[in-house]
Amino acid sequence: MTIRLTVRTALWRSHVARLASEVDGLVPVVKGNGYGFGRDWLAAFAADFADTIAVGTVHELSSVPDGTTAVVLTPTLTAPAEATLGTTPATVMLTVGAPEHIAALDGWTGPIIVKLRSSMYRYGGDAALIDVARDAGLDVVGVSVHPPLERHGDTLADIVAALDGVDTALPAWVSHVGPDGYRQLPTDRQYRLRLGTSLWHGDKSTLQLQADVLAHQRVEAEQPIGYRLGAAPGDGTVVMIGAGTANGVTPLADGRSPFHFARHRLALVEPPHMHTSMVFVPGDQPVPAVGDLVDLQRPLTTTTVDEFDWV
Repeated sequence: MTIRLTVRTALWRSHVARLASEVDGLVPVVKGNGYGFGRDWLAAFAADFADTIAVGTVHELSSVPDGTTAVVLTPTLTAPAEATLGTTPATVMLTVGAPEHIAALDGWTGPIIVKLRSSMYRYGGDAALIDVARDAGLDVVGVSVHPPLERHGDTLADIVAALDGVDTALPAWVSHVGPDGYRQLPTDRQYRLRLGTSLWHGDKSTLQLQADVLAHQRVEAEQPIGYRLGAAPGDGTVVMIGAGTANGVTPLADGRSPFHFARHRLALVEPPHMHTSMVFVPGDQPVPAVGDLVDLQRPLTTTTVDEFDWV
């Protein structure tokens, strides 16, 4: 089985370079599966144009190249041991968003960012949390605001409200704001803009996700097929695609199949299994041949890619 990501290299790199040049204070986010590219590779790529990289958790610090400042976005209840960092503590910035996070960092000597509460009501507290962190002996070097996605509210107002009463000498790390909105933030403090999805996936025309066809079988209407021996919906072909839950391939949120071929959505026989998805092609539709690639509609952030084709 193979899931392949084809990248129109020049256009993809051009998009990344354009955003990097437009945003003063850009912090590339490289977390999880590295947005489908692989966390280690993407962190090394990001280090070519940024001196600071944001990762999701302390367990992802090993992906950040030496000599690069790493910002951990998710609070931790266990301070990372110096020996496991891969970089020195002076280049690792941890985030706290509650008194429990502060208590967990007893003895930590590296810089800290205090997350402020936004309308998401996820991590974060009010401005008093900054004093709590400082009273605990932590070196607070900035604050962070993580508002809802830009299309779901007034992101700029959310950020400004969260920063109300916060010392303007503290830089604010923000997200879910595009370059235009970023430039509209008040000029009374320094900002750093964290970009992940819009940086790596912002131009979807540069990326194509596909999976290979491994086999097919002719079937008749009502013939039992699949693990659960469901009835075939008609005369046609069952096609085995080399993609399944082992790579994060599941039905779409509305239950539809994520596979397409020749401008037709390929109906799932049943939910994907570990390494194979079975789809049904009616007799009047084109059948992909063994070895063909079919288009796969899945978020790259939840998909493990087997091969990359940089064209």
